[in-house]
Order: sequence, then C-alpha cells, then structure tokens
Amino acid sequence: MAKKSAIEKNEKRKRMVKRYAAKRAALLEVANDRDRPMEERFQARLRLAALPRNSAKVRIRNRCGVTGRPRGYHRKFNMSRVSLRDLASDGLIPGVVKSSW
Repeated sequence: MAKKSAIEKNEKRKRMVKRYAAKRAALLEVANDRDRPMEERFQARLRLAALPRNSAKVRIRNRCGVTGRPRGYHRKFNMSRVSLRDLASDGLIPGVVKSSW
C-alpha cells in the first residue's frame, strides 16, 4: 500500500488540474496563435508560467485504484500489475482468465 500522503497529493493535483483547466486552455490558445502580436503572446506565456505547477496535467501520476502503487499501472483496469494478477487469479475481474499452456 502506498503512503496516504502520496495518494492525497496526487488527488490534490487532480483537483487543481480541473480547477485551472479552462484558464490554462485559454492562455495556451493565445500563446500559440501566430496571428496575434508577439507581445500579447509573450504576456500569455508569462501568465501561464505564473499558474501553480500542480495545475498542469502532466504532473498527475497514474496510481493503482486498489493499492495506490505508482508503477506497473494498467490503464485499462486502473490498477497495478500486482493487484491485477491477484484479483484475476481469484476470478474477480470479469473477462480475464489465467493463461496456461
């Protein structure tokens, strides 16, 4: 099980991303628009840099929904490889069968 503080920090980042998404998108649109004057684009970049770092989507870490483990994450199941194997072996994940040959 991952530390509660690490899991909470990631949840806080998710909330911040959601809160600043519209503002960040508007500033990015202005900053990337080549038809606008250079000074206006530069000001948009400065305002974008002034936003909190944790409001950027790339700061979110994929974590296992069961244990909170950050590595070996499977997006399709929203869990780590360890949890996936345990639950699949017990037959608790529909459509997943243990392979043997």
